[in-house]
Amino acid sequence: MAASLSKTLGLRLRGSGGHRLLPSRPSTSHAPQPPPPPAAAPLLPGAGKEAGAWSKLFLFAPGAITFGLGTWQLFRRQEKLEMLEYRTRRLEMEPVAWNETVSSAVSSDPAVLEFRKIVCEGDFDTEKSVFLGPRSRSISGVTENGYYVITPLIPRPTEPGSLQSPILVNRGWIPRAWRDKSMQDQQDLGETLDVKEADKKTNEKGTWWKFWSKKPESSPEIEKPVKPPVRVIGVIRGSEKPSIFVPPNEPSNGQWFYVDVPMIARACGLPENTVYIEDMNEDISASNPYPLPKDANALIHHSVMPDDHLKYTFTWYTLSAAVTYMAAKRIKAKKVRL
Repeated sequence: MAASLSKTLGLRLRGSGGHRLLPSRPSTSHAPQPPPPPAAAPLLPGAGKEAGAWSKLFLFAPGAITFGLGTWQLFRRQEKLEMLEYRTRRLEMEPVAWNETVSSAVSSDPAVLEFRKIVCEGDFDTEKSVFLGPRSRSISGVTENGYYVITPLIPRPTEPGSLQSPILVNRGWIPRAWRDKSMQDQQDLGETLDVKEADKKTNEKGTWWKFWSKKPESSPEIEKPVKPPVRVIGVIRGSEKPSIFVPPNEPSNGQWFYVDVPMIARACGLPENTVYIEDMNEDISASNPYPLPKDANALIHHSVMPDDHLKYTFTWYTLSAAVTYMAAKRIKAKKVRL
């Protein structure tokens, strides 16, 4: 029996080819494989250098812009110096008498006598005054709000047949209380004239008075003393250019925020080409200190003076140096990391 078992085992070994049977492993041939990564696009030669150059230019752009603004302030300062010199030189010239020849020349081209002193005489039409403001003024360290009062001046004929055009005169600054009092006085005067006119019409219509009373004899009229004309020394100016923060004028409501010569002239019933001057008289009486005219320094003063332009230049140049230094430092840090 043992011989038969060994014979059977030998036959099985020869049938398997003499190889040992190994334990089977699970097949992985059908498992899903991850897709291969996409191939990177080849970089063009010099593309990296071009991108780096543009980034450098972008970093230095703020410094270049602020440097240009600082340089522009220097040019503006030079323009202001020339303008102030021009105004000062014109104010030092002898005053020009206001007559029809000068009036025609200025009406056609106001720049002919711009910032020249003009001497004119006439009468103020205070009922047509325009109050421009509010405008603040510092007096003895105290700031007070007020207005500029602009009044038409009607010249008197100096010779028979002579004709002179009226002008608009900026008589100077007045406090708010002075403006309110002036408007109240004009209102009271208008009411008084209306009452007198009504009484006159009533007396004329009273027929019973004509029959039962004698008409008084007319007494010779007493001639009133002629009031001397007002003498004004002013400087020819033009309209103002308001900023975006200044509201528009409202002539219908009597609100004026900036000088618009044609608009003010129309509101006063004058031609649009009426000449506008700023009074610069210095003989101010203590009993009537208002309106307070401008002096020569106030006339040549500008909202932005040359010293202000120097301050702006220093600010822009400092900012340019700061942003340029920051850009250079950032570029240097990138090179170190590389």
